[in-house]
Amino acid sequence: MCGIIGFTGSDQAQPYLIGGLKALEYRGYDSAGVAIEGPDGRIRTTKRLGKVKALEGALADRPTPGTCGIAHTRWATHGVPSERNAHPFCDCTGQIALAHNGIVENYAELRDELRAAGHVFTSETDTEVVVHLVESLYEGDLALALRRACKRLRGAWAFLAISSREPGVIVCARKGSPLVVASTEAGAMAASDITPLAPYASDVVSLRDGQFATLRPDGSVEVTDIEGEPSEQDHIAVDWEVSSATLGGYPDFMLKEIAEQPEALTRLLSGRVQSGIVDLDEISMSVEELRSADRVVVAACGTSYHAGLVAKSLIESWAHIPCEVDVASEVLYREVLADDRTLCLVITQSGETAETLLCARKLRSQGARVLAITNVLGSTAARMADGVIYLQAGPEVSVASTKAYTSMLVSVAMIALFLAYHRGRMSEDQVADRLSELERVPAAVSMVLDRQGLATSAARAFEGADSALFLGRRATPPPPRRAPSSSRRSATCTPRRTRAAR
Repeated sequence: MCGIIGFTGSDQAQPYLIGGLKALEYRGYDSAGVAIEGPDGRIRTTKRLGKVKALEGALADRPTPGTCGIAHTRWATHGVPSERNAHPFCDCTGQIALAHNGIVENYAELRDELRAAGHVFTSETDTEVVVHLVESLYEGDLALALRRACKRLRGAWAFLAISSREPGVIVCARKGSPLVVASTEAGAMAASDITPLAPYASDVVSLRDGQFATLRPDGSVEVTDIEGEPSEQDHIAVDWEVSSATLGGYPDFMLKEIAEQPEALTRLLSGRVQSGIVDLDEISMSVEELRSADRVVVAACGTSYHAGLVAKSLIESWAHIPCEVDVASEVLYREVLADDRTLCLVITQSGETAETLLCARKLRSQGARVLAITNVLGSTAARMADGVIYLQAGPEVSVASTKAYTSMLVSVAMIALFLAYHRGRMSEDQVADRLSELERVPAAVSMVLDRQGLATSAARAFEGADSALFLGRRATPPPPRRAPSSSRRSATCTPRRTRAAR
């Protein structure tokens, strides 16, 4: 959940770095720090345990001038939360600084090797090993040294590195951990996600696994592969308003994003329902490919996994296709039967969930087609899939998912209806009936949200309770069936639920 931000340009870096860290606070962290190249050629680091506000206060007391720097919010993985374990880290000379998201798996053996060569470590982290490794490989070219270092690493990373011997240059690397870079009017920037870059850039580049980037103060961004050869750039338009990543008058992001659900669902359905039929032409998979699927495997983690459970119910009930749902991390450790008639549905808000991506690659290697549901344009899941449905929910800053989750539910419902229609399990009228109900969902959600007073009363009724019991049955309406004959109806006298009761 760490956050990472870098800036180089003509302006002072400190405001950009602190602003970026604040925009990334939703990711969760226990400490924060900055490293800035000073006008005297020295790199100065400032770190604080706790919130970004504490770091901001320290920098207000002792401002750090300089137009190039990197910053980080850390969630402890190696070593306890403390200032000495906070990023960024410097090498023995104090001339190279590096921040890192991810985990280096072979750090212990590399640390032993570097210690034997005379390097001195001050933290318990895997990240400090990387900056010393870069130092040992540095010969005047920071980008080359970082590429060489990455060849020796195992694990996942998003790196930002600076060197006082190459003023104004930020070198970036990405493998398994998201990293986006952008050219702005003030210079060039890099970050964990689009949110901190949105106020300054209308277009960003999402680095692929194995790509490196060099940012310069004039705003130029060079993207290469691990050999230093120019590499294709995946541009993403920042098509949501900056205000969508700010509180906008709400006391917190959780409440704001709960309130944004009707708008997000309306946006998701717009253009995807045409004359009572689901139109999913953006998935880039032919009807024949989808129709040929005789089995669906849903892979997801956390909240997305729960959306997958709903997908199973809908797909089996409406499309009559066997569907299994797995926590993606578990699929990696067991045998999953898949072939060219298997549809692998991956659900991931960020499009970067490592276990989900590995699961998709595993099933694809067995011949399965991959369909992704994600919220992030140009994410790894979107690029690797045979087809993709974008949630279009806008940035979800709150860690507890709201609008992304309900958008996932509507997305899997549309997929189930699409499959049911094209496999001949539902008629056009039956699909239109379900879609009509689906199109009423945003208004129904608005109606529920308007009853906030009732929710508050209900919460008070449960205040202090030791436990709660929830009972229910059928997450979905029953499959369409013929109405019984008049004689059978009078014989059984079984009431049927009305549409409003579903």
